[in-house]
Amino acid sequence: MSTYTGNCEPFKVFRRKRPSVMGIINFTADSFYAQSRAVTDAQIAEKTEQMISEGADIIDVGAYSSRPGAEDISADDEIDRLLSGLKILRKTAPDIPVSVDTFRVKAVEKIFDRFGHFIVNDISAGELDGKMFSVVAKLNLPYIAMHMKGNPQTMQNNPVYNDLIKEITSYFDEKIKRLRDAGIKDIIIDPGFGFGKTMEQNYDLLACLKHFKNFELPLLVGFSRKSMLYKLLNTTPEESLNATTAVNAVALMNGADILRVHDVRAAVETVEIIEKLKNKNN
Repeated sequence: MSTYTGNCEPFKVFRRKRPSVMGIINFTADSFYAQSRAVTDAQIAEKTEQMISEGADIIDVGAYSSRPGAEDISADDEIDRLLSGLKILRKTAPDIPVSVDTFRVKAVEKIFDRFGHFIVNDISAGELDGKMFSVVAKLNLPYIAMHMKGNPQTMQNNPVYNDLIKEITSYFDEKIKRLRDAGIKDIIIDPGFGFGKTMEQNYDLLACLKHFKNFELPLLVGFSRKSMLYKLLNTTPEESLNATTAVNAVALMNGADILRVHDVRAAVETVEIIEKLKNKNN
């Protein structure tokens, strides 16, 4: 039962007239991109300050690595890392909207009790914890529902689709109905690039991204330094900023509302340029 008595009004950040940039901070040493990791108090404070100075609209934090084949850690370990990291983040930046990357209801409840309102970023869209929708609705939290085939340990084991876009569309049809039936007001959808998709499937999904605007909900995308970029170009995550910027631009031109990124400044500049171009075309 939540004991928090502070401000629980839903965030308005997803109703902005221009796309938002969500910066990623990982409170774990197991994230696929080393520069996103912040495990000491000083690292967390420094990275938070940097992202805000570069123009981040939201900061997304996580303590459970969802890279393919990552170690499965306990809920208690994840929660301890999240609470410790959020304490420093909130001390450093009390007003920045925060998104928490977790699929565990216990984590959602503990964080809400300690820090109040935040955005739930659930890579499983309720598949890995059946109580998620009811708890998010009870706490009146914004919710990001992502498409993933399988789980982080199995998702890249030969994912097969008869019709990729049709299957993901059906998935969101069902999820959105359940979320609304549960009473969740602020819903964001994420097609889940890199989560249960081959490289070709990721690019098929990107080519059809505009299709998901039919749901008339904010659309979040996360390409930042992922294998769909560096494997195609035979490079590394560390060398993938230019590729990330390229696909972010394509996504913005095709309706993306939120860019989830490691490199805030580059994403903010991309938004500025694409918005300028769009305004010229209107």
